[in-house]
Amino acid sequence: MADAPDGQIIDIDVASEMETSFLEYAYSVIYSRALPDARDGLKPVQRRIVYSMTDMGLRPERAHVKSSRVVGEVMGKYHPHGDSAIYDALVRMAQSFSLRLPLVDGHGNFGSLDDGPAASRYTEARLATASMAMVADLSEDVVDTVPNYDNKLRQPEVLPAAFPNLLVNGASGIAVGMATNMAPHNLIEVISAARHLLDNPEAELEELMRFVPGPDLPGGGKIVGLDGVREAYATGRGKFVTRATTRIEKVTPRRQGIVVTELPYLVGPERVIEKIKDAVSAKKLQGVTAVTDLTDRHHGLRLVIEVKNGFNAEAVLERLYKVTPLEENFSMNNVALVNGQPLTLGLKEMLRVWVDHRVDVTRRRSQYRLTARKDRLHLVDGLLIAILDIDDVIHIIRSSEDSTEARDRLRTAFDLSEIQAEYILELRLRRLTKFSRVELETEKAKLLAEIAELEEILGSAAALHAVVASEMDAVAAEYGTPRRTILLADAGAVTSAATIPGSKGKSTAAPLEIEDSPCYAMLSTTGLVARTADSEPPVREGRRSSHDALRSAISTSARADIGVVTSAGRIVRLSVLDIPTLASTSEPPSLGGGSPLAELVTLERDEHPLGIVPLDSQTPLALGTAQGVVKRVKPEPAPNKDSWEVISLKDGDAVIGAAPAPDGTELVFITDQAALLHFEANEKSARPQGRTGGGVAGIKMPDGVSAVYFGVVDDPENSLVVTIAGSSSALPGTVPGSAKVTPFSEYPSKGRATGGVRAHRFLRGEDALSMAWVGVAPPRAVSGAGQEVALPEEFGRRDGSGSALSTPVMGIG
Repeated sequence: MADAPDGQIIDIDVASEMETSFLEYAYSVIYSRALPDARDGLKPVQRRIVYSMTDMGLRPERAHVKSSRVVGEVMGKYHPHGDSAIYDALVRMAQSFSLRLPLVDGHGNFGSLDDGPAASRYTEARLATASMAMVADLSEDVVDTVPNYDNKLRQPEVLPAAFPNLLVNGASGIAVGMATNMAPHNLIEVISAARHLLDNPEAELEELMRFVPGPDLPGGGKIVGLDGVREAYATGRGKFVTRATTRIEKVTPRRQGIVVTELPYLVGPERVIEKIKDAVSAKKLQGVTAVTDLTDRHHGLRLVIEVKNGFNAEAVLERLYKVTPLEENFSMNNVALVNGQPLTLGLKEMLRVWVDHRVDVTRRRSQYRLTARKDRLHLVDGLLIAILDIDDVIHIIRSSEDSTEARDRLRTAFDLSEIQAEYILELRLRRLTKFSRVELETEKAKLLAEIAELEEILGSAAALHAVVASEMDAVAAEYGTPRRTILLADAGAVTSAATIPGSKGKSTAAPLEIEDSPCYAMLSTTGLVARTADSEPPVREGRRSSHDALRSAISTSARADIGVVTSAGRIVRLSVLDIPTLASTSEPPSLGGGSPLAELVTLERDEHPLGIVPLDSQTPLALGTAQGVVKRVKPEPAPNKDSWEVISLKDGDAVIGAAPAPDGTELVFITDQAALLHFEANEKSARPQGRTGGGVAGIKMPDGVSAVYFGVVDDPENSLVVTIAGSSSALPGTVPGSAKVTPFSEYPSKGRATGGVRAHRFLRGEDALSMAWVGVAPPRAVSGAGQEVALPEEFGRRDGSGSALSTPVMGIG
């Protein structure tokens, strides 16, 4: 019940009253606050902000002003709904990660994907250059105006919008009983589709999607699966998957990592980090050891997710997509106002509304300009008449009692209209000169040409459409940017690390942990390590690697440990998982893609690696030192330590070579004075000793002489001896010297602890061997940079001299 004006009480149906009130409220929210207009793509508060800033003169070339001043202007004149709502809308229009083409140029902290903005009193704003296209020609009666909330001012019902803002920047809002959620798009693509629709009004959706294949999100990333996109373009509703842009790379010498450079739309790095930590704590995610945010202003987003050794990085990434925001769903719900009614629009409908709006804007602007130019031509004609009889005009004005009489007499005397006569009366006399007549005649000709052009535009739909199309092209050229988001038809197949038993060759997901599959581990002459992806040998007959040379290669497995033998006489444990895998085994591997061994193991000062060996081998390991000591290490289980000694060295001595040496192989020493000794490895000549043993005499050498090479030969018939001579006074790597290649079979075997035979005759200026090598052909010499150095092709005599080299040799393998 309610009180009537005359004091009577009348009955009101509560249900009817509630229905009426709710509908009024719902309509107010839908029309006045939550939903954008399909023509300019702006909600009322956004439109009022842009219009107010235009009215305040906050153009892109002007200085920024306090955001609170803008908020106050908008709230006081047009939008009395609270300063927080206005400032929130202002902030979003300034965020480059929210809009594809920001409309406000913000100065200060306007927030990030993880943090909110500073208060309006701390930030400043002005219009962005794109906003100039939104309000272009607003003063030429191109759109209707409506009263503000108190009927004291007028505001545009819609902005001219020279680009399709609804599609370019998208929109989101929740009204009563409905909501909108539109994805941003690429300006150039949308303009191209709009032009096609302008020229072909009956174009089908497939034709338009050739220009607009999918959304283009501000932060880039990937859109996976385009069926949902097409459904949204056809019906106005659809869902698609957004993914982060990632790559797998070596983030430390020991670990692989997943590097994220672009995130899904409106997803921040802190949110991703938090979800990763939660998933690891809840045991929903395995294989992640650390997450580091290396984002900065210069390099952009860089989120590094370290993968634990032994885990497949591709499989970990697939799991991250499932349990973190690195993959998000985006539901498109294209609801916008068309003629004041909320409608769900497909791509063609949204483009059609905007194209019709631009045609109407261009037509109204042309009509306004035509009227203005006709009015000006009317005045110019009157001035030209007055100038012809300027003396009579002056006489009439001076002899009249007042302006009314002067105006009437001028109209009668020269057959002028009231407007022309009034304009002549208000004109300054200095305009009535001979030069002004020339100017007026020029202006008249220009006005006549412009009037003819405008009449042609208004009289022909084709001419009108041509103007609209040319303006579309200009906007696309000025504000368009390349596409940022990659569109994928599907997620793609994940390559399996190994065939899973029972799969029968079917496509399967990659296992989370790397399987303990056979492989080869390799050490190069320049100190790089790598491993193969399968059990194929690293070097094939008749082929060579394109970079570097192999010092040693052993057969092992992906989850095994191997040993690095060093010059200090110790073995350092190394996990094969820490060694990088070569990308391809279809060709001999190039160790240029490996990692420096010094980054994977800890070596002492002046200690360097000599080779890699398996830790579970039952074959004795042979070691040779610079002082001529030889030792075969008895096969024993490896201790549970990171490193251990395998020979007791005398002061000043160092290991120069190490390799597995079963009985029957040949142990070889070469000294710096070119003496070569080889003898058979057996129980009599070199009985295996424990790890603490100091070895036995291997080669007899005079004082001041030291061994430069020790190795093991298991195929004497196909092995070669390479010796490189130079000057002992020269710095290593500065003088090329000379090299000689000789068949190993030419050197007779001698007993252990003897002096051996001559292996190289020195030339003038040479007094020592700087390097030597014995192994299966073909030998490969490399420089300090790992590039191949040509060795002599012809075999030299056993005690002959070498051939000059072009480049110093730093390694042979």
